[in-house]
Amino acid sequence: MATVLLTGANGFLGNHIARQLLEKQYTVRALVRPGGPTPTLDDLPVERFSGDLQDGSAVVSAADGCQYIIHAAALASVNPARNKAVWDTNLTGTENVLRAARITDVERLVYVGTANVFGFGTKEQPGDETSSYMGNRYGLDYMDSKRAASQRVLQSGVPAVLVHPTFMLGPFDHKPTSGALLLGLYKGQVAGIPAGGKNYVHVADVATATVNALTRGRTGEQYILGNQNLSYAEAFELMADVMNCKMPALSVPKRLAWFIGQLGALQYRLTGKLARLNPAMVAVANDGHYFNVQKAIDELQLPQTPIRNAIKDAFDWFRANGYC
Repeated sequence: MATVLLTGANGFLGNHIARQLLEKQYTVRALVRPGGPTPTLDDLPVERFSGDLQDGSAVVSAADGCQYIIHAAALASVNPARNKAVWDTNLTGTENVLRAARITDVERLVYVGTANVFGFGTKEQPGDETSSYMGNRYGLDYMDSKRAASQRVLQSGVPAVLVHPTFMLGPFDHKPTSGALLLGLYKGQVAGIPAGGKNYVHVADVATATVNALTRGRTGEQYILGNQNLSYAEAFELMADVMNCKMPALSVPKRLAWFIGQLGALQYRLTGKLARLNPAMVAVANDGHYFNVQKAIDELQLPQTPIRNAIKDAFDWFRANGYC
C-alpha cells in the first residue's frame, strides 16, 4: 500500500489522521520534532521520522519514497497575537513541505489549513470557499500565516488539495487544544458567554475527509471541513448539558469584552506577562464565524457526526485520562 508522510502526527488532528490512514491500510511515516511528546502515537504502528519542519533537508529526506503527503503540522498560538514562531512553522514549514513534494514528485499533497482563511458569514448566509479573507481585521499572526501558507500551496504547482477545518472537538486532545474550552467550562473557569459563535465539527470527521482527499476531491480546490454553526450561548448550553455542569450565567456585551481585551493588552505592555485574553482574541469571540460545508460533504464525503457526540467523546476521554 502507498506510504503517506504525515506532518503534525502527534497533534490533536494528526493523531486522528494517522489512525484513519492505518485503518485504510496506508503505511504512515510520521514526521515528529526531536524530543516532541507523542503519547497518543505510542500504540500506533507508524514509522517515525525525527526532524523539524524548518529543516528543509530533513523534510525532503522524510518525504523520500512517499507517494503522498498530508501536511497537518501547524502552530495555532494566538496569545500573543504577534509571534514570529507562528510564521516560522506555518509559512516556512509549508514552503519546505512544498519543496519536498516537488523534489520527491509525490502524487498528491493534502494541506490542512483553517476555515479562518475564508470570510465568515451569518447563520442565514454562512461563509464558504468563495468568501474573501476577513481575518486581517484581527491582527493575528496565526490567521495571517495560514492564509499566506494556503496561497503558497495554491501557487506552487504541486498537485494539492486544501482542507480547512473549523473548531474541532473529540478524543485524544492530549495538550489539550480546542478541548481546553470544555475543561474550562466544566471547571467553572469560563466567566461569561461571548457575543459571537463558530462552526463546530468532530475531529474524526475532519480526519476522514482529510484522508479521503488523497484520492477524492479536485487538485487546486479548497474545502471547508465543519458541521454545525452555533452561537457561544447555544454551544455552552449543549456542552454543559453533556458534561452535567453549569454554564456561565453572564452574557458579555461586545463593548465590555472589548474593554477586557484592552486591559489584557495593557497588562502585557506594562509587565510583559500575558493576560488570559488579548484584543485579537476578544474580537474573534465577538464575531460569528459561521460556514457552509456542503462542498466537502459532496466531494470529500465529509461525515456529519452530531456535535453532542463530539463533546461527549472529548469529555469521556478527558475524564478517563485524569484531566477532570
